[in-house]
Amino acid sequence: MKLYLATGNAHKRLEFARIFPDHDIVIPSDLGLAFDPEETETTFHGNALIKAKALFELAGGPVIADDSGICVDALGGEPGVRSARYGSENGVNLDAAGRNRLLLERMRGMDDRRARFVCNLVLYLGPDRYWSVQETLEGLIIDSERGAGGFGYDPVMYLPEEGMTVAELSDADKDRLSHRGKAGRLLSVLLDAIR
Repeated sequence: MKLYLATGNAHKRLEFARIFPDHDIVIPSDLGLAFDPEETETTFHGNALIKAKALFELAGGPVIADDSGICVDALGGEPGVRSARYGSENGVNLDAAGRNRLLLERMRGMDDRRARFVCNLVLYLGPDRYWSVQETLEGLIIDSERGAGGFGYDPVMYLPEEGMTVAELSDADKDRLSHRGKAGRLLSVLLDAIR
């Protein structure tokens, strides 16, 4: 099945291609479409649904939309749904490395390092036919970045049971453990059921 993935992030496209190997993953840029809907909701589900509806209107076929981020207990759940825009107040746009530096700076001196990646995935087949799943990956924020793999906050999220950061995991291990991998496997069951 051709699945339209509501993202412009090439890293996510590769990850979803591994998670859904039996499907053809197409992103808006493949179709020459400009795609950047405003994420105005306060929940991962709400923002995933905004993206799913927007791409469905443009592509007219089955859409998978994801909204994900990192929630840090000591920061009251920040950056949360603003993970991709963290620190971008006052017109400043930080890249991933800048967001990681800001997070580590804000965590300096804090004992509670608990955090989780959260992913909400929406499989959207039309206005009255969609499913949503949400999963997490629990870990700890470390004091400095480690690892060259992955993207986003992966270098600062340490998994005690694995003894490494998410950025140090192999692709296969990341897909097995990650919030997106877990949510994707649940959606795969739904996709198999509706084919």
